[in-house]
Amino acid sequence: MYQLKTLLEESQTNGTAIGHFNISDWILLKAVFASAQELQVPVIVGASEGERAFLGVAQIAALVKSLREEEGFPIFLNADHTHSLESAIAAAKAGFDSVVYDLSALPFEENVKQTRQAIEALKSINPTIIVEGEIGNIGTGSEIHDSLPDRSKDLSTPDEARQFVESTGVDVLAPAVGNSHGMVQAMVEGDVKKRLDLVRIREIKSATKSLLTLHGGSGTEDSDLRGAIAAGINIIHINTELRVAWRRGMEQAFAQKPREIVPYKLLPIAEESVKHVVLSRLRLFNQQQRTSTAQ
Repeated sequence: MYQLKTLLEESQTNGTAIGHFNISDWILLKAVFASAQELQVPVIVGASEGERAFLGVAQIAALVKSLREEEGFPIFLNADHTHSLESAIAAAKAGFDSVVYDLSALPFEENVKQTRQAIEALKSINPTIIVEGEIGNIGTGSEIHDSLPDRSKDLSTPDEARQFVESTGVDVLAPAVGNSHGMVQAMVEGDVKKRLDLVRIREIKSATKSLLTLHGGSGTEDSDLRGAIAAGINIIHINTELRVAWRRGMEQAFAQKPREIVPYKLLPIAEESVKHVVLSRLRLFNQQQRTSTAQ
């Protein structure tokens, strides 16, 4: 059986990153899974607390488990941005493979204290579960914002990253390195891109020797994502781009078939729209491995 920790370590050796895509319905899950299968690369699907409330914690866990076991394919489920121990424990008991325990809004010392306590509780339920902690401020809401605030004063430092990892024992760290949740309309149109502090990523990697996650990857310059992987990022989260693709796909479906009322005749158009985005991101995240294999 595939182990997420092992595949993350392999991706680090290969110079690649595992794509993480949030889902809130079966169409998104189908598109992500089909894309990963097509490229034969591991993938993580995530569900935030809001997405889990809509999908059902046990239900989404059962769906992902069935895909992994019946197809024999490395797809994993993450409890994204979990803000309470109760919610984290529910995900662990349901069989989630990882939990992002996000207390980054708390003072640093309190974040350390409660994250350490959560790790002990979650590992007692499942010793192999991956627990991720978060520091810094990257905003909230995977949606289209009127504007994105300047986060330059909220970036994580190598020293606090090292202290956090050493004090908590987290498996994965999510730092603030210029990334931010959501997009603005100019990013949707492709006119503007987010830029990352690649030097800071490299310094945090050197200071912590930890697996690292980049949250808020939607709308980021491709060259920066490649640079982030080279600097030590192991997981990249994409959510808003998928939501935009889902909506565009649904609008296209209604335009193409204005009198159609059968869901399974409309939804595949949205699925293909989402799949197009997932494929492009997975190719980018696994570019180094594909290049090496081709050579």
